[in-house]
Amino acid sequence: MRAKKVKIGIKSIEDALNDAKEVMKKIERGEKVKKEVGVYFTSFEAFRKALTPKRLELLHTVKAEQPRSINELARLLKRDIKNVAEDVKYLIQIGFIEREGHEREVKPSISYDRIALEIAI
Repeated sequence: MRAKKVKIGIKSIEDALNDAKEVMKKIERGEKVKKEVGVYFTSFEAFRKALTPKRLELLHTVKAEQPRSINELARLLKRDIKNVAEDVKYLIQIGFIEREGHEREVKPSISYDRIALEIAI
């Protein structure tokens, strides 16, 4: 079985817009465009704020323990449920956690095994 990974990159807004412009030009010319999936941050500092040690621990726990709810995840992490719920909500928004179930009983899940960080120099 091949390990799935999510790609993380550091890209300026200008670079992201230029990449989008290039893709649109290729589409206009009728060229095939390879789908690229990833999460990009505008700076290394923004990346560090998004993936704090507590959030990385949360991601690992979701992957390893597969909790059935936010309550169970908070118990496993020995953290306040409000803080865990806020972290899960944020990680869902940026694409690191998938949500199963409805709002009152969210089951967090992760479909990847690795996070790959790519930084252009």
